[in-house]
Amino acid sequence: MKEEQTLGITAKKDEDFSEWYTQVIVKSELVDYTSVSGCFAFRPYGYAIWEKIVAEVDMRLKKMGVQNVYFPLFIPEKLFKKEAEHVAGFAPEVAWVTHGGDTKLDERLAVRPTSETIMYESYAKWIRSWRDLPIKYNQWNNVVRWEFRHPTPLIRTREFLWNEGHSAFASRQEAEQEIKDIMALWKEITENYLAVSGLAGKKSEAEKFAGAEASYSIEFLLPNGRTAQGPDAHFDGQGFAKAFGIRFLNEEGKHEYAWQNTYAITTRMIGIMAMIHGDDRGLVLPPNIAPVQIVIVPIVFDKGSKEILAAAKKLQTQLSSSRTKLDDRDEITPGRKFNEWELKGVPLRIEIGPKDLAKNQAVIVRRDTKEKKAVKISSIAREAEKTLADMQQQLLKKSEKFLNSSIAVATGIKGIMEAVKGKKIGKAIFCGSKKCEEKVKETEAKSLCITAGKQGKCIVCGKPGQTAYFGKSY
Repeated sequence: MKEEQTLGITAKKDEDFSEWYTQVIVKSELVDYTSVSGCFAFRPYGYAIWEKIVAEVDMRLKKMGVQNVYFPLFIPEKLFKKEAEHVAGFAPEVAWVTHGGDTKLDERLAVRPTSETIMYESYAKWIRSWRDLPIKYNQWNNVVRWEFRHPTPLIRTREFLWNEGHSAFASRQEAEQEIKDIMALWKEITENYLAVSGLAGKKSEAEKFAGAEASYSIEFLLPNGRTAQGPDAHFDGQGFAKAFGIRFLNEEGKHEYAWQNTYAITTRMIGIMAMIHGDDRGLVLPPNIAPVQIVIVPIVFDKGSKEILAAAKKLQTQLSSSRTKLDDRDEITPGRKFNEWELKGVPLRIEIGPKDLAKNQAVIVRRDTKEKKAVKISSIAREAEKTLADMQQQLLKKSEKFLNSSIAVATGIKGIMEAVKGKKIGKAIFCGSKKCEEKVKETEAKSLCITAGKQGKCIVCGKPGQTAYFGKSY
């Protein structure tokens, strides 16, 4: 009994969110702690989710003409310092290599916090003419940002996995269009695969990417009232091009600086998804992203076991169009299996035992609603497909409802503070200036993004502003 209890989730999501989240992601075998503070090991189940995100994003990027590349993990200090705003923004988070073995290096090497500086040295060599443009390169890699705040697995860690897209164009218009395309891609992945609804918009001057002209992101509200930034895209203008000499000869024979973008999605999205959908039994995975969409659990007794297992294998064949697993382990009870697969968030469980076989049926159990339904074996494939599609849709609708019901309109800074204390997002008119951002941050909140919605007077300074959202982030 004690072993059964320790396998399950012992903390309640609504009572101790931090402990609940830690138990969910560790006990479901997404990640595990290591001896390096702030760095976590991805277990096969968790990494399979990341692989699915990578596959879906990578396929879409390639359709947009993006090519994959790889650049070094280490960045010489002289390169890192070429763009002043960029280095100022990342300096507190950089991990430095100072020695190779016992030998002190002549120049410190930054452990990649992001790759603009190492990549753009090469771009300056490769781009000579308008015919060399556009360059649309992307790399899938790991980065290190030596956060000194309390690390939260998958949400705020010192090392994480991501993609970083780095594009260069001959015109501003091309670069701005790519930003729109990338943000549409992020919306598709976060909604249609992870089933999470967020707020998309432009970052304020204080919150934008260091070195960018403008930054755009999707922001998510989590059940504990905190917010987390999801995938983003940055219009870098010509700042990096001027710092690194990325120039090209245009069609009129004149030299111009390239226009650049960067964009990324990270493993943080797995944590966001787990927080939003999970319940007191463990993970709840949207079918489109789940490594295992259906698990078949045969309920076997000594008598008739061969017939039950044969029927279960036949079901697995019928469900071959889905990611289906047959759990035929004989050393574990069916009840233990039920708990284990619920903990892992598998969308559908199919049970088949002697009584079911006698009626030529099986029982489908849906992970999100716990609903059980007896279905004729001949209809299992059709019913499973229908149920998976409905679950995917309903999880997104539930996320949308949670987000929309957690937005509080504020007419001043006090209203922002009250929204954050109430575990909500504040909505107000904001000019986006650094000075006004500082005032907002006195409430423990910050601007999340600014949208092209209602215009009016900034709640801080009274100058013209637009609709913005505020929250307390990780």
